[in-house]
Amino acid sequence: MKSACLLIACIVAALSSFTKVQVSDDPATLAIGSKAADFKLPGTDGKIYSLASFAKAKILLIVFTCNHCPTAQAYEDRIIQLTNDYKTKGVQVIAISPNDPLAVRLDELGYSDMGDSFEEMKVRSKQKKYNFPYLYDGKTQSVSKVYDPVATPHVFIVDKERKLRYQGRIDNVEKPSKTPDHLDTRAALDELLANKEVTTPTTKVFGCSVKWASKKDHQKEVEEEWAKEQVAVEMVDEAGIKDLLKNNSDKLRLINVWATWCGPCITEFPDFMTINRMYRGRDFEFISISADDPAQKEKVLKFLKGKQASGKNYLFSIDDKYKMIEAIDPKWQGALPYTILVEPGGKIVYGKQGRIDVKEMKKAIVENPLIGRFYK
Repeated sequence: MKSACLLIACIVAALSSFTKVQVSDDPATLAIGSKAADFKLPGTDGKIYSLASFAKAKILLIVFTCNHCPTAQAYEDRIIQLTNDYKTKGVQVIAISPNDPLAVRLDELGYSDMGDSFEEMKVRSKQKKYNFPYLYDGKTQSVSKVYDPVATPHVFIVDKERKLRYQGRIDNVEKPSKTPDHLDTRAALDELLANKEVTTPTTKVFGCSVKWASKKDHQKEVEEEWAKEQVAVEMVDEAGIKDLLKNNSDKLRLINVWATWCGPCITEFPDFMTINRMYRGRDFEFISISADDPAQKEKVLKFLKGKQASGKNYLFSIDDKYKMIEAIDPKWQGALPYTILVEPGGKIVYGKQGRIDVKEMKKAIVENPLIGRFYK
């Protein structure tokens, strides 16, 4: 009997220990009334910031946000406006990116031209002219683990005693084109500035999940799935190319003309694979047209398979390359590589002879009205 009791006690202790581990791995969002967690994080302006850096501020508004998330981008201008409206009232806005940039998949970047690396944060803050410090916590995520934001963006408002008084959404409407009827963050700030209790101290948030470092484990699985995708090449003549250029689809069409014997073509081709994986889940498609001799079809296919080019690939079926040039774009002088971006209906909105500027191309795609940076 004693042995059985001892065995049961051991099992209970083991289960209790397991439960504790599980809970610690899934921390709760910082509770209202909690002391603000200090930090020491680099900003995109080259400075290192901590809570002491903002000692003069009556109220701190800490928003966990990032570059790539469509919801975060939809709120960028509102965060900038919040900063302008409340900076003379003693409110300091601070933005922190919680994401590990290596945990963000390419197909999660469909609404952005950049990821969440510190260098890309610097670019984005400069482009948008952020009027608040933009801090990077993606390396260790130590601060983010304490606050535990649910999504980006997620606001935490701290009072002059540096106690958390509000956590939640900015407002209840994501689309910038619509007017929200619940300005939750502004309401909380106004009540605190009037020395009142926050009426609604907690709200739900909507946006992209935080990219914790543990999500890096999924990258290998994704890469294995990409490697399984079928790769093929079809022959295309002048009439076929003209049809591609008419773009009777409902998608923004990126067309790259290349050849296996063209050095710049070969070195930049992986960039098109990255772009394709980023945007193919949107109203976008990538098409490659090889200018190799028709007899080189197997060589072309071998190259495409090596690059996992599972999009639409074509090989010009006629030896006369000048006919291909005229069919694609009479303005093109014929040097490879050649890249064009074609809207539905055939309007060419980007054309480049020679290697593309990858950053410029991504921006041209995501800022095209057909794609866009946030949900419409």
